[in-house]
Amino acid sequence: MPLAVSAVGDPDPLVPGVVGGGRAEYPMDTPDQVLPPLREEGGVAVPEPEEEVDELVEFLPRSAVGTACTARAGTHQRRVERLLGLRVDGRQSVADCRAIRAFQVREKIKPAVGYAGPVTWARAELLAARRNLDPGRRCPVKKYAVACVDLDRQLMWVRKGKKVTYPVVNMRSGRPGYATRTGWHTVYWRHKDHWSTIYKTPMPYAQFFSGGQAFHAVYGQLATPGGSRGCVNLSHADARKLWGVLRKGDRVYIWGKRPGS
Repeated sequence: MPLAVSAVGDPDPLVPGVVGGGRAEYPMDTPDQVLPPLREEGGVAVPEPEEEVDELVEFLPRSAVGTACTARAGTHQRRVERLLGLRVDGRQSVADCRAIRAFQVREKIKPAVGYAGPVTWARAELLAARRNLDPGRRCPVKKYAVACVDLDRQLMWVRKGKKVTYPVVNMRSGRPGYATRTGWHTVYWRHKDHWSTIYKTPMPYAQFFSGGQAFHAVYGQLATPGGSRGCVNLSHADARKLWGVLRKGDRVYIWGKRPGS
């Protein structure tokens, strides 16, 4: 089957490649607060996530939805080429599409059409980090616990000395205009069932480290075309695990820049 090519110059926004996939449970992408939260305990029930909320659904141009293998270079083409050991030229070839599609099939990313989008890149970056966690040695090694947040790769983990106490996971940081603040921070307040008083939306397992910026769970996929409003978003399962690792007073170190921001 020939590769699909969209008309040159046509607006072709990214959409979930599977009908109903990538749907957020709440209208706001990530309802993060700019200012420190109101310290109110309880009052609103924070829901559990729906089943299959962590299903990996890639975002594609509309013209690529339903194709077998797309000729469109993805939004993360060069990064995926590098991570998969392909020729890094930022251009989609038939060989590239086949290799990316094979990776998507193996990692259960839907639909497997060879498009190097945010979900495919996030998964490839995570697998690479499991083999080589911090190749640039950017996260400081301290005797105390440090939550390491790599904005370049959209990854985070926790280490204490040379021991990793919370394994590397995917995360989502601030979109343009809402950058996640880099440098050293401290976890100053934790609220397991937090509800955003500004956006009236849940922020489960919230651990605030800089004003209104916090680690917290979101409903739906992390690897989306847009970012958060400053917080470090985690899957519900990962945020729940992080809740049992970090404590008030623990340090957070953030570096880099979210791709596209």
